[in-house]
Amino acid sequence: MAKEADEEPTGDDMEAVTAAVLTASRVLVAISARSLAAAEDKVTLPQFRMLLVVGQDETKLVTLADKLGVNPSTAMRMAGRLAVAGLLKREVNPQNRRETLLRLTDNGRRIVEEVTSRRKEEIAAILTRMPASQRQALITAMREFNDAAGEPPARIAFPLGWPGPSS
Repeated sequence: MAKEADEEPTGDDMEAVTAAVLTASRVLVAISARSLAAAEDKVTLPQFRMLLVVGQDETKLVTLADKLGVNPSTAMRMAGRLAVAGLLKREVNPQNRRETLLRLTDNGRRIVEEVTSRRKEEIAAILTRMPASQRQALITAMREFNDAAGEPPARIAFPLGWPGPSS
């Protein structure tokens, strides 16, 4: 049975759902690129992702490589560049001297906060153009999508978990 041109697709229409998510991903990638543009002379998109992952907590190099889906030698090179740039601090794990621990420096934290703030502002501007009922539906849909992908929820107030300026 052919669909009418003006018929709204259902959730069972995987082609329509996939097309909608692909379109949204283009929007989000564009927002990410614009938000990173001011920091582009300091970090690349892969390096920024590393800063985000490290920023959640002090991280072992091997764990970081796993979370980023790269081999440890690649993570080590990336971490080295970020350490030279003053954005990441590398230390030997005192409990296991064969392990390297990574954490953000104040400059690394500042870049993550600035880029994240720009992203939030741009996303919020788009969301304000949607009806409130659609925003509520989007919350539910995106939570389900993120859960299916295994992505932990973002902490909006403090995306990396550290206290804000008033704490």
